[in-house]
Amino acid sequence: MSCMAKFCARIEQNSHSQAVEVNRSDDLNSLDPTDLKILLELIRDPRIQIGDLSDALGIARNTAQSRVRRMLRSGILHDGGREIDLEAVGYDVVAFVTIEVNHRELDGVVGALRLIPQVLEVHEISGRGDVWCRVVATDTHNLQAALRSILRIRGVIRTETVLALHTHIPYRTEPLISRLVQGSALAPGRSASRRGGADELQVNTG
Repeated sequence: MSCMAKFCARIEQNSHSQAVEVNRSDDLNSLDPTDLKILLELIRDPRIQIGDLSDALGIARNTAQSRVRRMLRSGILHDGGREIDLEAVGYDVVAFVTIEVNHRELDGVVGALRLIPQVLEVHEISGRGDVWCRVVATDTHNLQAALRSILRIRGVIRTETVLALHTHIPYRTEPLISRLVQGSALAPGRSASRRGGADELQVNTG
């Protein structure tokens, strides 16, 4: 179980309620400075307890708990396990796979990729190819088996695979959230918001 999943479980156990489910229909169109600071603390320490989180930010425990729960429901926080070091559990081969698919079979291809545990993420892309995915493996033989599974998916026409030789900058969000926190501190009246279905957070002067 990932750290964020355990964190979510602790929250729900304390409130004697059922497990949180991601629900993007929640009316969470804006993040205020406190929300951003909570996100930053969770990025820096995914294992942080609610009590320590509230002490670090100088806010009430109930406030910290309710805001984390709200962000979990909205999907802003998730329990995908990105903080896990996969090399430590034997998956030290990383490959990026570009897949050309029959467009009529795209939904089926994505559904089948979801069933392959070694596929960490999948994106529909523009340009060369139709789908891009990140795949991990324990060795080249294990990677070959995963690639064969992908090629056997109905609708997959061909694949192109490149191996990652070294990770210079791992996936990160702290610099981005830190910048938003600094911006909100400079202008207390501003909030980060999502507008018009945009996928990124923007600093809004309104």
